[in-house]
Amino acid sequence: MAARRPSLWRNRDFNVFWLGQTLSVLGGSITLLAMPLLVFEATGSVVQMGLITVVTGVTGIATGMFAGHVVDRTDRRRLMIACDLVRALLLGAVPLIWLAGPRIWVLYVLTAVATALKTLFDVAYVTAVPGLVPAEDLTAANGRLMGTFAVGTLCGPAAAGFIAAGVGADWALGVDGATFLVSALSLRWVTFGRHGDPEASAAGPSAGGPRAAGPGRSGAAGLREVFVVGFRFLWTHPLLRPLTVLLTLLTFVTMGATDLLVYRIRHELGQDAATVGYVIAASGLGVVGAAFAAGPLRRSFGFGPCWLGSVVLIGVAVAGTGVSRSLPVIGVLAAVCMFGMTLGGVCSMTLRQEVTPDRLLGRVTSAFWTVHNASGPVGAAALTVLADRHGVPAVSVAAGVFCLLIVGAGLLTPLRGSRMAVTPPRAAAAGSPARGPAGARHPGSP
Repeated sequence: MAARRPSLWRNRDFNVFWLGQTLSVLGGSITLLAMPLLVFEATGSVVQMGLITVVTGVTGIATGMFAGHVVDRTDRRRLMIACDLVRALLLGAVPLIWLAGPRIWVLYVLTAVATALKTLFDVAYVTAVPGLVPAEDLTAANGRLMGTFAVGTLCGPAAAGFIAAGVGADWALGVDGATFLVSALSLRWVTFGRHGDPEASAAGPSAGGPRAAGPGRSGAAGLREVFVVGFRFLWTHPLLRPLTVLLTLLTFVTMGATDLLVYRIRHELGQDAATVGYVIAASGLGVVGAAFAAGPLRRSFGFGPCWLGSVVLIGVAVAGTGVSRSLPVIGVLAAVCMFGMTLGGVCSMTLRQEVTPDRLLGRVTSAFWTVHNASGPVGAAALTVLADRHGVPAVSVAAGVFCLLIVGAGLLTPLRGSRMAVTPPRAAAAGSPARGPAGARHPGSP
């Protein structure tokens, strides 16, 4: 008889990893609100808020060009610890610098460096999860991690609002810095499982498989390993290709959504920072709901219907938050928007983890994020400039309509009926990087 699979709750390494990231995500949610508040307090300009978002997007794209290559070649645990420690130092310095008065240029520099570190950490974070849990527990593990994000989204903005109203948004960033220290400490107690498939394990130590560019490799071959391998895997997979294209379009209208919401409440509705925190905290209820619902919904309806349905929810919510003047209604719609984003995020992350060989997962994740985030800075700049000239309501309605057009386009792709199971590459023979093993043979999703 087959042995009973241990419960995910008994997986010590995953649980330590999960609990450590819970506090880190809480701190990150504080910064999500504290940063635009700090910029608004220093400049009073929605355009400046948008420029900070643009810096975030551009730096993320630039770092994404090589982040997967770095993650696949280094010890992922040590890389994440280093990223946490440097971010703790940077964010912890903000309230000290602010004692001498606002320095907006400091926020631009800090945003660029912290975003580069966050991109490296996040790629390593996604690729580390399959090393902590069996393949059959991936959806449950990702759902729990998204539940962690939900806790942060629910409590972080409220905490940021209180801290900003009490002692200033700069100290809220300092609190986030402290949470990164806790995250780094927790990672010291985590042991990741066997890295990669048998080929990757035999090829190298915990660095993540074969070296991408040795002394005998040309610069062109090195570039190919850095980005093109991951992109080619995306482009040849029947589901990852349309998903990447459609998500690129969606990111154009969602990266600046937080800036529009903060500006709408603070400037157009005349509310204080604590109220902004309450509204964004309310959106965390949507993340909580999606974290629990993602697994059952995906099993019942399949990947494609869940992802396309999530975009419908995002479009309706973005349009509604821009035209409503009722704070309770805006809070509910913000929760609907976050439900859609979380549902789509859990489904797409699990799909990549299931169909991508471990030795390529860092590069595929990095390529996926780099490509679809490329439109984000342009969209954030366009949305905030248009909101400054024409107001948030008109821009939000246009963004909502654009989301519905994305859904229409998705119905013309294989995402429409993607319900079939795909054999995870860890259970199958190693495939070609240019062709998703099993995934290229099955037009459906897990």
